[in-house]
Amino acid sequence: MRKGFFIFFVLIAGTASAQDPTISILKTEASRTITKTPADTVKKRWIKGGLFNLNVSQSSLKDWAAGGDAFSMALSLYTNGHAYYKKDRSTWDNNVDINIAYLNTTSLGTRKSDDRFDLLSKYGYLLNKKIAASALFDLRTQFFDGYTYPDPKTPVFSSTSFSPGYVLLSPGFDYKPVNQLSIFVSPVSSRWVVVTNKTLSAQGAYGVDTGKHYISQIGAFGTIIFNSKFTKTITYNARIDLFSNYQHNPQDVDVYMTNLFAAKFTKLFSVTWGLDMIYDDDTRIFGPNHNSPRLQVKSVIGIGILLKAGT
Repeated sequence: MRKGFFIFFVLIAGTASAQDPTISILKTEASRTITKTPADTVKKRWIKGGLFNLNVSQSSLKDWAAGGDAFSMALSLYTNGHAYYKKDRSTWDNNVDINIAYLNTTSLGTRKSDDRFDLLSKYGYLLNKKIAASALFDLRTQFFDGYTYPDPKTPVFSSTSFSPGYVLLSPGFDYKPVNQLSIFVSPVSSRWVVVTNKTLSAQGAYGVDTGKHYISQIGAFGTIIFNSKFTKTITYNARIDLFSNYQHNPQDVDVYMTNLFAAKFTKLFSVTWGLDMIYDDDTRIFGPNHNSPRLQVKSVIGIGILLKAGT
């Protein structure tokens, strides 16, 4: 993406005042001591926790002059689990995100509007208080079949589990100037784009050669996590991943960014806003001939249940 680096700095500026509530708590508590007795004080090595968010909306119309669908329902689920380990100079961060959402209307039927599985694991060895030599593993895919709708009545099969799937192995350095900010940089990383489905493989989807099931890429990788808790009830988390493929158009930087705002108005209920952005130069599903990449944007606003758990 020729404007990828510009987008990178814009997105970083836009998230420069935010911090993830769960990761912030996790990092803060990692240095906390658990006092059993004055003579028995030990550091807590494992911090575990998670989030569960369920949003549901429904509407129905009867003899409504302005028009509209007689019935519509939207359901979205977001869940997060994390486990953080720290002992002496060794750290190990593990995080998993799951998003699933469906929309049903009388005119369009049932359609999937979100489907994501993202597992991130990062081991680090502290060189000093702010910098660690680290190794990162990331797996991103989905659960169910996905379709595009060039015509409302003619769905086109476009994705399924591990089609695509993205696997990343990345050695590098993790810089944490403050607890709220993590910057991981790797000058040489390996990424595999996987397309296990035979139909999509035959189409050469997601940059994989026609008939092949994966492509291996070498490039530079960076990820930034910036977190914020504005008040006791309003929180925000953001993450941006950047990948430059040395072997093909390195100037076209792949961008993957997630944002989640949450405002709790009771102990159980909340308002959430999720905003995701993706640019992948190998994902060419736009334009008259479906041969052009484009910045993909997804925005979801919901009211529902928000639960937190942690140790």
